[in-house]
Amino acid sequence: MERWPELPYAAWKDTAATLQLWTQIVGKTRLALTPWLNHSWHVTLYVSARGLTTSLISGRTCDFEIAFDFVDHALLLRTSDGRTGSMALKPMTVADFFAAYRVLLGGLGIETQISGAPNEVPDAIPFADDVSHASYDPEYVGRFWHALLRSHEVFSHFRTGFVGKASPVHFFWGSFDLAVTRFSGRRAPLHSGGFPHLPDAVVREAYSHEVSSAGFWPGGGGIEYPAYYSYAYPAPDGFAGAQIAPQQAFFSKELGEFVLPYDAVRTAPDPERTLLTFLESTYAAAASLGKWDRAQLECALGSPRHPRLVG
Repeated sequence: MERWPELPYAAWKDTAATLQLWTQIVGKTRLALTPWLNHSWHVTLYVSARGLTTSLISGRTCDFEIAFDFVDHALLLRTSDGRTGSMALKPMTVADFFAAYRVLLGGLGIETQISGAPNEVPDAIPFADDVSHASYDPEYVGRFWHALLRSHEVFSHFRTGFVGKASPVHFFWGSFDLAVTRFSGRRAPLHSGGFPHLPDAVVREAYSHEVSSAGFWPGGGGIEYPAYYSYAYPAPDGFAGAQIAPQQAFFSKELGEFVLPYDAVRTAPDPERTLLTFLESTYAAAASLGKWDRAQLECALGSPRHPRLVG
């Protein structure tokens, strides 16, 4: 596998659509059992050395973790008392995955009721009835995971240059993207909501404060190729016309955010620096135009074994 693999969306879009729904089913388990954390941070998945994981969930009968293993292509469930369960990741309908997943949970005594409807996807079909999404191409799932690994590395480095409130680097199963978010510390105007199959109350809580947010998604929703994005909420005056880098990045009026094609990063002489430049320049546009207190919020990028200098 290349360090920055090719990931043409058209080659695996059916698998991507199916996998998104599978991650929603698993993510909703964490949602059902975890106290609400600001901006829905309690529901996200995390990139791991083998795929995606829920991290630790505290259930009524045991503590457990659920992981998508994209090396052996299996869904793994491990409990704090040493029990394990698994199911193969292979072509199957969402309805069959949902049924098998509930059997897996029940076999380990994990009791929870999760919502049976997808979020943030148009024309949503209840999981139990969805026989139209049934693709799983392990080659492209592996490529997607490797793209997440590299994106996670750069996002994590970018995160070290900020001492204000910042999110973890985490994977949102609703929108199927890896994201990292910085906050100015100020309240934002009430969001209008309107996301498909997502309560407005959830959207308004997510955008309760001013943000500059960036992420990676594999394609779809108006962009038929993998890409990085960066947006501000609320978008300050002049944001769409701000000068950013690298030159392949552009502002999408349809999406209301800056976009950098993944291929522009993948094929660059220094992909990590190219992506970091995009993250830094789009954040700078949001923070400067939005009149954030940058002197109090920012610091130098971190490096291994060197504490941040203060004095």
